[in-house]
Amino acid sequence: MTTFQSRFGREPWLQPYTDETLKALPSEGVTSVQVVCPGFSADCLETIEEIGMENRDYFLEAGGTRYEYIPCLNAEPGHVAALTGLLADQMQGWLTNEHDPAMSDRLARNLGAPH
Repeated sequence: MTTFQSRFGREPWLQPYTDETLKALPSEGVTSVQVVCPGFSADCLETIEEIGMENRDYFLEAGGTRYEYIPCLNAEPGHVAALTGLLADQMQGWLTNEHDPAMSDRLARNLGAPH
């Protein structure tokens, strides 16, 4: 199941909302959940406080019995190596010892920057 976090203010956000879903699940017979945040590469206040604590409390108060937050990969060596590899592959030509404004401009335009 996919739900969406991070709504802020009065404007509608992507739905279904995480908090509302977790409040409703126990009444639908779901009393145990595992929660992961694939949009985050590292834990932060949003994942630790909102997902790991506030939403846990909503779920348990609504009748849930087991709530597990699965932490982000954070600084795990394999995760750092994977991110480093992705960056190195995608930044070819951007990192050189000398700054070449013409090359930077050309690379930016190739990525869709306005002329």
